[in-house]
Amino acid sequence: MSALLQLAKELHAAGYRFTTVTPATHERVNRRPENAHARDLRGVFGWSRPFGPGVLPPLIVELMDAAGVLDRDEDGWRSRVRFSTYDGELFVHSAFPTDAEDSVFFGPDTYRMANAAATAAERGRDHLRRAVDIGCGTGAGAIAVAKRAPDAEVFAVDINDRALRYTALNAELAGAGNVRPVRSDLLSGVDGDFDLILTNPPFMIDPAGRAYRDGGEHGYELSLRIIDQAVRRLTPGGELVLFTGTGIVDGRDPFQEAAAERLAGSGLTVEYRELDPDVYGEELDGPAYAHAERIAVVLLTARAQRPAVILEQ
Repeated sequence: MSALLQLAKELHAAGYRFTTVTPATHERVNRRPENAHARDLRGVFGWSRPFGPGVLPPLIVELMDAAGVLDRDEDGWRSRVRFSTYDGELFVHSAFPTDAEDSVFFGPDTYRMANAAATAAERGRDHLRRAVDIGCGTGAGAIAVAKRAPDAEVFAVDINDRALRYTALNAELAGAGNVRPVRSDLLSGVDGDFDLILTNPPFMIDPAGRAYRDGGEHGYELSLRIIDQAVRRLTPGGELVLFTGTGIVDGRDPFQEAAAERLAGSGLTVEYRELDPDVYGEELDGPAYAHAERIAVVLLTARAQRPAVILEQ
């Protein structure tokens, strides 16, 4: 058993729980003087605060060292990973702040996406045989589906090798043996059609171009690429569940307009709704979103028609 997996098991046994917040909230909470240093497991593995000897049990520190996730510097010790809880499971992901190119992000959007994935899996449980989570990150969506459809083959694809390693560990922690992490640029690395395609792609306009965050020039180019590939890979009755964000400009939703154009004539039944009309407000202060009045998170679902059943007379 890897040291990181054993570390996660020890945290779980200790009753560790943590809900990850947005980066802006995380920074605000950590700025409070009383939060300058960690005093417990949540401070170290949730809030990514510095700590020193005596804060954690010796076994936890030994496992961190063995797993290569313990940084020691002049400001104290820090964990290179965080652990968050969702759906009764523990998920490893990158420490705050997630500045590195290969950061594996987990946050409020993960909870929303995984909830949508779980709902879709429950809705299609009777015919769900193959599913794929595009840009899987921590694998939260794939694992949510795999738990509800244990007989299904669930692919978790990403171009980030660290994300695939974390997904494999998180799936093992959850006992989701039907999750298959695969390195793939969208659907290029997996064959066949799918009963469920789910995704929470990067959707920000990120001047730094970080892969886990950047959705393209307007924030939605990657989402459109996924739509283009997904509509050709759905089984009859299959469903695309796409959770993403969009900058609203003068009351218009450019992503909704572009997606509708892409899906016109596809024969799919499309639903589109805002889940939260106002998120990541701090981004509006930067030049990338100077044109937008708000950023919304949205859920697009597209379902392929099932063939009609003809009853013999």
